Amino acid sequence: MSATQIARAGGFRFIPGVYQYSAGVAAEPGFRLERVRFAEPVPMAEGFKRIAAVLEAAGRPKQAFAACELRSPAPFTEAGFEAFNREYGAVLTEWGIFQDGLNPVARSNVCPELHKPASPSFHAFTFTVVDAAAAPSFVVAGSGESAEGKGSYRDNTVALGDLSPAGMRQKAQWVLGEMERRMAALGFTWAETTGVQAYTVHDVHPFLADELVARGAARHGLTWQFCRPPVVDLEYEMDCRGVFHERVLPKG
Repeated sequence: MSATQIARAGGFRFIPGVYQYSAGVAAEPGFRLERVRFAEPVPMAEGFKRIAAVLEAAGRPKQAFAACELRSPAPFTEAGFEAFNREYGAVLTEWGIFQDGLNPVARSNVCPELHKPASPSFHAFTFTVVDAAAAPSFVVAGSGESAEGKGSYRDNTVALGDLSPAGMRQKAQWVLGEMERRMAALGFTWAETTGVQAYTVHDVHPFLADELVARGAARHGLTWQFCRPPVVDLEYEMDCRGVFHERVLPKG
């Protein structure tokens, strides 16, 4: 995993990833990460406006936007996902967030199987706040069972098309390993997590105890969201975080 870099003016460091996101972020000394969840998903354009308003109210620059969690109506084709990412990335560019061609913002983007949003929407976001006494905090971006930045998702997917218990276990093992690699790059382990989320519409029970629980990934429980990863043919995704300040924004 690449070494971390400092997000200028952001108050956090990040693991360089692919165009659409960094692989994870951690607050720099003197800052903490704060997670804000919307009571209901907010469409992208309105979500960016509401995020900007929260940052302004907190006295933070737009570069303090460190991570987000998206909800999309259905998995994208690879071409569709690339087009969506360019649209999303254009706003980050407008906000002055990209630096030296790198996107420092961590991200998860998943597709609810039920109660789908009408369009890609924000579920939650995380930003930095000045806090001299803050404990270390971090967010690891979501990863499905495909190595990113190595070509097409399909060509790099673990156990492609295998939805058997053995196939799903292989997928989960790869994703768990990726979570651990990303945490290690930021200087953390499962022991520092405050929240772990799994996204799949398939049965996790055959490997829940001896993979997730045994590794420590469910030390505070596991949030299983009945969602699909954002690209067709991916079946299992996770993200995790160690964040001590979280709140929910009401509708409106």
